[in-house]
Amino acid sequence: MSVDHYENFPVASVLLPRRLVPAVEAIYAFARSADDLADEGDATPEQRLAALAAYEQALDRIAAGEPGLEPMFARLAGVIAQYDLPLQPFRDLLSAFKQDVTVTRYASYEALLDYCARSANPVGLLMLSLYGQADADNVRDSDAICSALQIINFLQDVAIDLHKERIYLPMEDLARFAVSPAALDHPGGTAKWRSLMKFEVARARALMLSGAPLALRLRGRIGMELRMVVQGGLRILEAIEEVDYDVFRRRPKLTRGDWIKVAWRSLRMKALMKRAMKSPPAAALPLE
Repeated sequence: MSVDHYENFPVASVLLPRRLVPAVEAIYAFARSADDLADEGDATPEQRLAALAAYEQALDRIAAGEPGLEPMFARLAGVIAQYDLPLQPFRDLLSAFKQDVTVTRYASYEALLDYCARSANPVGLLMLSLYGQADADNVRDSDAICSALQIINFLQDVAIDLHKERIYLPMEDLARFAVSPAALDHPGGTAKWRSLMKFEVARARALMLSGAPLALRLRGRIGMELRMVVQGGLRILEAIEEVDYDVFRRRPKLTRGDWIKVAWRSLRMKALMKRAMKSPPAAALPLE
C-alpha cells in the first residue's frame, strides 16, 4: 500500500509483530519523508526534485556499504541488511514521488497502474519480504491489493487532489463519460459524474478482489492484517456508493462502526469469498 494508506488502515500497527516494528518504522520514515518532499511545503519543483535526488544518492551509498550515513538512512541500511531487502522498491518509490512533482494528469488506466506499481506496490513487496513471504504468487496478489488501495485513495480524494491541481482519474475515462476536467470543481450531483464514479468503483473493487486470495493464503498476523486491509478498502468503496459518489461534499472514510464491520468481515472472509465466487459478478462485489 502507499504510505498514505497507513492513515486509512491504522490496524496495521496493531497487528504488526513487535519484532518487525523497528523495521517498518524505518521503511515508513523513508517513504513518508520522501513523499512529503514531493508534496508538502513551498519548495519549487526544482528543489523538490533535488531533494529526492539526494535520497537516491543515499540509497546508492547504502548499496555500496558506505559509512557515515544520516541517522534515518543508517537505520534503513541496518534494516535492509538484517532482512536482505531489495533496494529496487525504495528506488521505485522515489521514482513515483518524482513523478508527483512533474505529472498532474494520467491519460489512461494503464498509465495510472504504472504509477501505482511504483507508488504503492513496493510497500507491499517490502512487507512480504520482512515476513519471508515474497514468492511470485504472493507478490502478484499483493500488487493487486496495493494498487487497488492506491486507486481507492484517489477516489476518496478527488476533491483534495484537485485542490493540488492533480487529477488521478484517467483522462480516457473522463472522455468516455463526457466529464470535463475543467468542470471537476463540483460535479457531484451530475448523472455523468455518478456514471463515471460507478465505473471506477467497480473496477477498483474487482482489482481488490483479484488479490484478496493472498489474505487467505497467509497465516498468522500478516494474514489477519491483510484481511483487515482488503475489507477496509472494500468498505470505503461502499461508503463512496452510500454518498451517491459525491466525494466533493463528503469524503468517505471509515468510522468506528465501520471498523467493527471490517473486523467481522475479516473473520468471515473465507466464507464470504466462497460465496462471492458462486455469485454473479454484480452480486458478488459487496461481500456483505
